[in-house]
Amino acid sequence: MKRAVLDRKEWKENLSKQVSKMSQSLARATEIAIREVLAVKKDEHVLIITNPIKDVYKVSEALYDACVKAKALPTLIVQPEKLTFDGAEPAVINAIKSEPKVIISISAERLGKDREALAKPYTGLDGKPYTHIFDQLIYGLKKTRAFWSPTVTVDMFARTVPLDYTRLRENCAKVESSLKGAKTVHVQTDLGTNIEVGTKNRKPTKDDGDFRTPGKGGNLPTGEVFISPELGESNGVIVFDGSITLEKTLVIKKPIKVIVEKGHVTKIEGEKEAKKLQEYLHKAGERPYEMVKKGEMTADKAKEYSRNATNLGELGIGLNPKARIVGNVLEDEKVLGTVHFAIGSNYDQDALALIHSDGIVKNPTITIDEKTIMQKGRMLPQRVLVS
Repeated sequence: MKRAVLDRKEWKENLSKQVSKMSQSLARATEIAIREVLAVKKDEHVLIITNPIKDVYKVSEALYDACVKAKALPTLIVQPEKLTFDGAEPAVINAIKSEPKVIISISAERLGKDREALAKPYTGLDGKPYTHIFDQLIYGLKKTRAFWSPTVTVDMFARTVPLDYTRLRENCAKVESSLKGAKTVHVQTDLGTNIEVGTKNRKPTKDDGDFRTPGKGGNLPTGEVFISPELGESNGVIVFDGSITLEKTLVIKKPIKVIVEKGHVTKIEGEKEAKKLQEYLHKAGERPYEMVKKGEMTADKAKEYSRNATNLGELGIGLNPKARIVGNVLEDEKVLGTVHFAIGSNYDQDALALIHSDGIVKNPTITIDEKTIMQKGRMLPQRVLVS
């Protein structure tokens, strides 16, 4: 009996040590994020947006503390959890409109849509339409810098954020350079992926954790290079076998086969996971018309958004050596040796939709024009220097 009590005491002590160790790891990771990723300065206003949900709230609190340590001026705002089609709370939109120097979104799922901007998009200095004040401030006006970590966990943040950012940025730059000016990217896998993605006149983007200047932003964990496919110029087959974002992240147990013709998904094959993706795309195509009835979108916009629910909106290459497949797309799409494709809205703002659904493909062979940079998930050393 005494031994049982002692075992319980030891268990509690071990648990306490584990919690303490994780708290220390999280504190270190958030300090790295504030210092090395965002380069937050003394007296800068930092807006942190989160939900009252264990992991994201804990990460947000740690980021707040790291901002205080950096002698910045942080504000933490909490709203209910938001899913794909939900709007952000008005107070959140207004807080972003105050134009803080730094914005951090740590959400359990999504930040939430800007319904005002969906009805009447903002315009950036580049003349492009922006359907969220967050995007307009970063990309359209280049007034703020940011990172966002939807669905992040304490373990993920603590494990994947501490990196050699100099090395990661060098590797991302090399992949970006390979994509610049490319006309096509060909992706193949042993499971059946065989697609040629048009990239003519498209500009690749690095998500390399360098968000130190206005107009820069991306995910944490970071580590990818992505590009918006040329409209109507992608054809072939994608077999998703990692995870995929729907209303929530779906771990793929049975591969989802997607047929792409002229830049749009035309057919989905598979089992339960495939059916869920099909239902999700159908919902994304119907929802704009429901918004018209509520006065939240014009009929012309609804037609555009509905059509683009099946658009191939992104091709991304994972480059984070600390990321691993965990069934969370935020981390999964950064895994070194993977590629991901998004269905829905693109980053070039010329194919807008209500969704941007990322799906992971493992162990691909990637050929950019005539140059193969990845062979069955292994980056070729003569193309990219990897850890």
